[in-house]
Amino acid sequence: MVFTSIICECISFASFGCLTSVIVYKLYSIVLVMMLLFGCTPTIVEYGPRVHVVQAGETLQIIAWRYGLDARNIAQWNQIDNPDLIFVNQQLNLTPNARSRTVSVQRDSQDSEQVFDQPILPSPDWLWPIKGPLLSAYGSDIGTGKGIGIGGELGYDIHAAATGQVVYAGDELVAYGQLLIIQHNPTYLSAYGHNDHLIVSEGDLVEQGQVIAAMGLGPGQQPQLHFEIRRNGASVDPLIYLPR
Repeated sequence: MVFTSIICECISFASFGCLTSVIVYKLYSIVLVMMLLFGCTPTIVEYGPRVHVVQAGETLQIIAWRYGLDARNIAQWNQIDNPDLIFVNQQLNLTPNARSRTVSVQRDSQDSEQVFDQPILPSPDWLWPIKGPLLSAYGSDIGTGKGIGIGGELGYDIHAAATGQVVYAGDELVAYGQLLIIQHNPTYLSAYGHNDHLIVSEGDLVEQGQVIAAMGLGPGQQPQLHFEIRRNGASVDPLIYLPR
C-alpha cells in the first residue's frame, strides 16, 4: 500500500538520523495500526445457504430434528413434494434459497420469510412419560440441553406423553442413543432418548400412556430418559407443558 510504503521510507530515513527516535516510534505505531486496519482485519465472507448432504438411513424428519428446523420448511426450501422421498447424497438447503423466497407480486410488501412461518396448532394434553426425579433441566450443560433428564431404573417402561405417530425410531443421532420421535400434530413433536430398547417402530400409531420403550443409560452411565418437546421444530422447555 502506498501509505505503508511512505511510512516505511520515513523509518528508513530515521535510521540515518533524519528523525528522532521518538518520531520513529510513533511512525512505527502508525504502521502497526494501519496494518491492523487494512491488512489484518478479518473479512466477513457469506458462504450462502447451509447445506446438508443426505446420508443413508436419514429421513427429512431426523435431518430437521438435528438442526432444530421444521421438516415442512426444509421441504418447501427444496421443492420436495413428498417428504418421504429423499435420496442419499441429495443436497438439502437448510435456509430459504433464492427460488424458495419468490413471492407473488400481488402480496403486500412483507418479508418473504413470513411465507414459511408455520401455523402453531394447539398443544396436546401431556402426561409425564415416566415418573422419576428430574436429573437435568432444560438448557442444562448435561446432554444436549434441549430437553430434560428424568431418572429411574434400567428397563423401566417409557410411555408416550401424548397420542401420535412415530416418525423416527433409531440411533443415528449419537447424543440421543436409541431414540423415538413422535409427531402429535403438525406443530408438536416429542422425543424419547437413551432407551435400552424400542418397543414401537417408525410409522406406528401410539396412544397416550402406551409403553413405547425401556429406559436405558444416559450421561455418566446413569439410568434416565431424555425427553424433549419441539414446537415447529424448535425445542421448548417440557416443564411448561407437563402437568405439575
